[in-house]
Amino acid sequence: MFDLKGRVAVVTGGNGGIGLGMARGLARAGARVVVAARNADKSKSAVSELKSLGSDALAISVDVTNEKSVNDMAAAVAEQCGRLDILVNNSGINIRVPPQDMALEQWRQVIDVNLTGAFLCAKAAHPHMKRTGAGKVINIGSMLSIFGAAYAPAYAASKGGIVQLTKSQAVAWAKDNIQVNALLPGWIDTELTKKAREQVDGLHDRVLARTPAGRWGVPADFEGVAVFLASSASDFITGSAFAIDGGYSSLG
Repeated sequence: MFDLKGRVAVVTGGNGGIGLGMARGLARAGARVVVAARNADKSKSAVSELKSLGSDALAISVDVTNEKSVNDMAAAVAEQCGRLDILVNNSGINIRVPPQDMALEQWRQVIDVNLTGAFLCAKAAHPHMKRTGAGKVINIGSMLSIFGAAYAPAYAASKGGIVQLTKSQAVAWAKDNIQVNALLPGWIDTELTKKAREQVDGLHDRVLARTPAGRWGVPADFEGVAVFLASSASDFITGSAFAIDGGYSSLG
């Protein structure tokens, strides 16, 4: 029930961090992985690695904030791969500024990539999934879908919105046999959080002190859950949000 052979999986931002971690899991399970991202050099490297895992992977450039770019990407996947079964909405950015100092343009930039991008990509993937009679959408939220942060108002708002978007898509598309779920990563060791550790004093030690698992997460921690939510093993699970955080959110 975890076999993804014959399935085509699109991972936005799949050329690094959590996205690449999930792409590795999907590739190992037999899926043909499409890395949808902007950085061509990183995507080329990611595709090479995924091919070494047995996936007939490819890269397609996309700007998730641009509706035409997103629609063109989905059409290209359908044309080149014949189908689109799985979508991982992983693209995301953060601008660390307290709310009173955040410019409107900064706010819009974060919301457009993190939330509007997920909306556009899922909307573009929906008709292809509906046509084949099944589909899986995995939206990437955050611990800040649950908690607040003084230095990340737009990021927190976008990731809170991801959970509600997930529920709305799940309810709307259940009749099409499309399951939509969200992952809420805790503190994961990626390029994005490396910048956070540089900008937020004491963050590393605070994360370790609060996380019951006693460590930061790594992209490999997302391989298994990606396969589970992309496979028939999760056919009766939709509209749910799963914390992948080493127990961080379980503490009061």
